[in-house]
Amino acid sequence: MNDFQLADAGDAYSISEVARAAGVSSRTLRHYDHIGLLQPSWTADNGYRFYEQQQLVRLQRILLLRQLGLKLETIGEVLDEQQDETVALQKHITELRNQRTALDAQINAIKHTIHSLKTGETMNVGQAFEGFNEQYKDEVVSRWGEDSYIKSDQWWRGQSKEQRTAQMQLVKDLNEKWIHVGRAGMDPTSEQAQQIAAEHVAWLNSIPGTPGHDGDEGQLSQYVLGLAEMYVADERFAKNYEGQAPFVKASLEHFMQK
Repeated sequence: MNDFQLADAGDAYSISEVARAAGVSSRTLRHYDHIGLLQPSWTADNGYRFYEQQQLVRLQRILLLRQLGLKLETIGEVLDEQQDETVALQKHITELRNQRTALDAQINAIKHTIHSLKTGETMNVGQAFEGFNEQYKDEVVSRWGEDSYIKSDQWWRGQSKEQRTAQMQLVKDLNEKWIHVGRAGMDPTSEQAQQIAAEHVAWLNSIPGTPGHDGDEGQLSQYVLGLAEMYVADERFAKNYEGQAPFVKASLEHFMQK
């Protein structure tokens, strides 16, 4: 998308000028007007539409949201709900930066693949799919909002290779502890099970963007209990505990009730 050359307040651009600057067709702009998404500032007697700064800003936001994959009706709802354009545009900047970070990660992953193919070296599976793996994004966004996903995603991408390895080892150790005590037939309310539950909750609470990270105990409780349900109901989570997901759920529920 080309940059708009905004005029002084009161100046207006014709539909053809706006279409050319934005890289869209005049027909598209007329369609936006027809559905009420982007109405011109005023229309001349000859039927020509003219746009001023307010409409240019709205069009810029429409094009940004379209790049994010939103449908036109959804874009209209988003724009109507967000009255403060400066705040909304700042959010767009954050989203675009996240996209740039993801693209950079994908570029590096592809470079890694090319290097492996040229040299015959074994591919690192984690590095090969860096920037592609968003299998839990929809669940996070639907349950706790896009801001939570963005914060946790930025935190993860900001970790060094060593820090990521340490985090994955921490999760692996927790899973193995759960599997061990579950298979041993211990009571979910036992001291050992509750110690693991405390470690599990502390780990969840340490990740930026997660509910409760800012110290809200109510949100933390809902978050943990919601995850406990998912550990049992969602096979992607349940498989991590090798049949002991119900034990994990019961232990976490007892811990949060305390």
